[in-house]
Amino acid sequence: MPDTPIVVRARNVTLSLGDGEARVDILHGIDLDIQQGESVALLGPSGSGKSSLMAILSGLEQASGGTVEVAGADFRSLDEDALAIVRRDRLGIVLQSFHLLPTMTAQENVAVPLELSGADDPFGTAAAELSAVGLGHRMAHYPSQLSGGEQQRVAIARAVAPRPSIIFADEPTGNLDRATGGGIVDLLFERRASAGATLIIITHDETLAERCDRVLEMQDGRIVSDSAAAS
Repeated sequence: MPDTPIVVRARNVTLSLGDGEARVDILHGIDLDIQQGESVALLGPSGSGKSSLMAILSGLEQASGGTVEVAGADFRSLDEDALAIVRRDRLGIVLQSFHLLPTMTAQENVAVPLELSGADDPFGTAAAELSAVGLGHRMAHYPSQLSGGEQQRVAIARAVAPRPSIIFADEPTGNLDRATGGGIVDLLFERRASAGATLIIITHDETLAERCDRVLEMQDGRIVSDSAAAS
């Protein structure tokens, strides 16, 4: 896809925590381009740097060195408030721990971020997204009244509702049983296609990784393999 825009460009990205003898180097000179519409799996063992790289690419963590451009934004030039606006308006993030607000209904969990961003008809949009993920009959329920799979469906609806350029998913099935997780994966790819978004997904599951266009394997804070997934 030579003419497809690059939505993620990272050059010589490093991440270190601590100083002096306590310093720990987590990422070592990451170079990466991801095109609009691609689905990319970050595959590797625990401690390989997958979550740290995703945190940097989604603006949740500042790189120690290098350059990061995501969805048209140069992260080096942005303060925390500006990064928050980029995340709100251009990125969708799905985590394995759901991160739903317990005092809000499913519809409110999806609608309130839209409302805060000034979107038109946030509650109508939330209702449509929840219906699309099979929860039209559960909109008035609170997270504690929903199963783990249903909570993850709400989280996906919340991530996709603003029509982000990029969806990040960090082990989105990690807290779910295999059968429920399989349905969530199908739904995530379906909603990503509906939004026309790029999907970047962290996983330990090679079967899930093979559903993506590309698989990036990480070890010890480096990308050691970048290949097209098996069809």
